[in-house]
Amino acid sequence: MIDVQAMEGCKVLDISTFLAGPFCATQLGEFGADVVKIELPNIGDATRHFGTMTECGDSLPWLSESRNKRCITLDLRKPDGAALLKRLVAQSDVLVENFQPGTLEKWGLGYDVLSEINSRLIMVRISGFGQTGPYKDRPGFGRIGNAFGGLSFLAGYPDRPPVTPGSATIPDYMAGLYGALGTLLALQAREKTGRGQVVDIGLYEPIFRILDELAPAFAYNGFVRQRMGPGTVNVVPHSHYPTKDGRWIAIACTNDKIFGRLAGAMGRSDLGDDASWGTLAARERDRASVDETVGAWTATLDRADLMAACERSQVPCGPVYSIDEIFEDPHYEARGNILHLHDDRAGDLAVPNLVPRLSDTPGKVNWLGVELGAHNGEIYQGRLGLSDAEFDRLRVSGII
Repeated sequence: MIDVQAMEGCKVLDISTFLAGPFCATQLGEFGADVVKIELPNIGDATRHFGTMTECGDSLPWLSESRNKRCITLDLRKPDGAALLKRLVAQSDVLVENFQPGTLEKWGLGYDVLSEINSRLIMVRISGFGQTGPYKDRPGFGRIGNAFGGLSFLAGYPDRPPVTPGSATIPDYMAGLYGALGTLLALQAREKTGRGQVVDIGLYEPIFRILDELAPAFAYNGFVRQRMGPGTVNVVPHSHYPTKDGRWIAIACTNDKIFGRLAGAMGRSDLGDDASWGTLAARERDRASVDETVGAWTATLDRADLMAACERSQVPCGPVYSIDEIFEDPHYEARGNILHLHDDRAGDLAVPNLVPRLSDTPGKVNWLGVELGAHNGEIYQGRLGLSDAEFDRLRVSGII
């Protein structure tokens, strides 16, 4: 292991709110970037009050997703606040924002202005529909991203309304992931060009990007995929099946060989013959019967016994876990996927650990989300060199 972090030396300003932009900055901070989170004085990021509240006055999502950030307050809408941001921009590599398009420009803080101050600045801009196009001024949240991106239409059963695909915040996290990726690409490009650039992401775009063959299939033959419950287009059996002990197991047979192995595990090797369901075309033809047959078998065994039978036959399978089962699972423990730590304000907590896992320069969680304005003095007086008098003036006037 090398005593350095991958993003060490990179200075990030996070002026975004709620989840998508902040998650982008959090990932950079997890691997060593110096992230300064900027919030509105006396109000703060909405995430502080979203979800389960703790006795310290901040929510669990805030504590978990604002890890490793130094938090300051600043009113960007006021000239003195905008001037302070410009001074910070002059010393920074990346700025992350997720206001509605045109907001920063209205405050005189658009990329055209900030890039004049620092031509190497990379600005990550995440919004509901992106910075261009006829819908750019529409507000957007994760639920809208799921719907507009095409995922919500696929979630649920064909005879029922679309449902939330797992979580309404999936687009926020996905946009944050792509924002971090865009940042890394822009930093790499800056090594060649010497200039920064804008990373522009609409919340719906990462969702649309991961819908496998949905777009090319429609363009190719006009196929419009409908809701399939837990099933999957193109392959079967590939779904969730009931167990004797009232749980569920996921089984994925992506080719004929795997189905043959499943048929053997079921004690029905004949089902894997070409005269039966040995080919994908035959299984697709009889999809409902295939799933019913597999489900009837899984319902005769407890989940642990099903897992063992599938693993002996090298059939891909997995338990459909609830969160309490995740906390009990030995693989999660062995991989350290759940990070248990003590926070001075909130006490003992458990949060998701870092992803990805780097062998030589791993990231780490130094602290969880801190109180509003916790690092005002450190940044304004330490980094920018404000005098005590100027610091007090800005505080009293509500700029910081």
